[in-house]
Amino acid sequence: MKSLTATDVVRSRISPELKQEAERVLGALGLTLSDGIRLFLRQVVNERAIPFEIRVPNAATRAALKDARARAARFDNLEDMLDGVGKEATKPKARKRAAKV
Repeated sequence: MKSLTATDVVRSRISPELKQEAERVLGALGLTLSDGIRLFLRQVVNERAIPFEIRVPNAATRAALKDARARAARFDNLEDMLDGVGKEATKPKARKRAAKV
C-alpha cells in the first residue's frame, strides 16, 4: 500500500510577485500554495501530461488576458467580482456603426 503521508519537499525559485499573486488567488479559493502545487502535480499524474494547453497567445488573446487581469484587479474578493460581472452584463452595450464606404 502506498503511503499517504507527505514527506518529500519540492523547491522552486520564483519571483516574489508570482508567489504573492498565486497565494492571493489560491487563498480566495480556500487553498494554500502547497495545495495548489499538489493539485497541479496530481493532475499531471492523472492526465500523464500538463493539464492545460500550452501555447503562445496571439495578439487578440494577449489583449484579452491583459483586460481580464485589469478587471480582476478591481475586486477584493470573488463575491465582489461576481457581483460586478453581473452588473456589467446588464449594462446596454454600445453599438458599433458600420463605416460608410
